[in-house]
Amino acid sequence: MKLITWNVNGLRSHLNKDGWKWVAAQKPNVVLHQEIKSNPEQLTAEQLANFKGYEAVWNPAVKPGYSGVVTMTAKKSQPATLGFGQTKFDVEGRIIQTHFDEFDLLNVYFPSGTTGMVRVKFKLEFYEALLKHIKKLHKQGKSIVLTGDFNTAHNEIDLARPRQNQKTSGFMPEERAMLSRYFDEGNLVDTFRNLNPDKVQYTWWTQRFPSARANNLGWRLDYFLVSKDFFKKVKNVTIFDQVTGSDHCPVLLEIK
Repeated sequence: MKLITWNVNGLRSHLNKDGWKWVAAQKPNVVLHQEIKSNPEQLTAEQLANFKGYEAVWNPAVKPGYSGVVTMTAKKSQPATLGFGQTKFDVEGRIIQTHFDEFDLLNVYFPSGTTGMVRVKFKLEFYEALLKHIKKLHKQGKSIVLTGDFNTAHNEIDLARPRQNQKTSGFMPEERAMLSRYFDEGNLVDTFRNLNPDKVQYTWWTQRFPSARANNLGWRLDYFLVSKDFFKKVKNVTIFDQVTGSDHCPVLLEIK
């Protein structure tokens, strides 16, 4: 089974850049996009035709042109759940939980804290609330695959310039500590890092400096986390850092 996650930084723009052609060529079973900044009514019939063969579940933000996630499945799943029951987070269209027989799949666009400390606080509250939700799912006996744009680089190996970014949201100590709790308390495994302990690869490059991607001055912000008991089913994780179409690149998870 192949799952691809990709923050597209605007789905309509992404489709105009032929981003879906690369996705379709991989023949994934599940496609998970974040930061779609649109709802299906805003896409043309031609754009929607790209997704033929997939069952799409949309969770756009209430605010137009902002946030939003979509999950597309080739294999029909059980009814999906939008959000996790907390209005201040759910209005931003940040979560779709898809239910499969062997696991629950969470497509998540974590908040960014780059606009100031108010949003850093909101981001940490979101992390906390989702962690509680994950613990609840584990208590129910569910295995979890959690993926998306986490907007946090966990360790120094996960960004090009860690020393210069200690006070930058995305690598602040409190954000990294919160992500660590997903492994310690949440009973989750970072699939890429566990399979590639010393590999340096990034999934996002700032667009503020056009040379950032060319010089590989990036951050690893996009993850596949799985329940510890589910990790044995992980076959491979691949970061396609040469694939363009967004300021993020796609990540592929293969499970047995």
